[in-house]
Amino acid sequence: MPRMMILHVTQVQAPSHYQLDLTFNNGTRKRVNVQPLVWGPVFEPLREPNYFAQVTVVYGTVAWPNGADIAPEALYELPDEGRRATTEPAEVSGS
Repeated sequence: MPRMMILHVTQVQAPSHYQLDLTFNNGTRKRVNVQPLVWGPVFEPLREPNYFAQVTVVYGTVAWPNGADIAPEALYELPDEGRRATTEPAEVSGS
């Protein structure tokens, strides 16, 4: 019988407001927009971009200093918005 892996976030960065770059313990990396998940009183402080940027990994999920957190399974189900390449050279068409 196959063993089910318990999903954990291992790394997080906040490249912009409401976006998180996540790495999961199964190797998946994705950029997600968490705005649809952050409603209600505990998430009010996250409306401030500087506070949102204080996100960290705590016990396998993302969390903020006020105790707000989002389950790794909910984050994993969000669509991957991809990462914009900033070091890729622009294509140059022949003249």
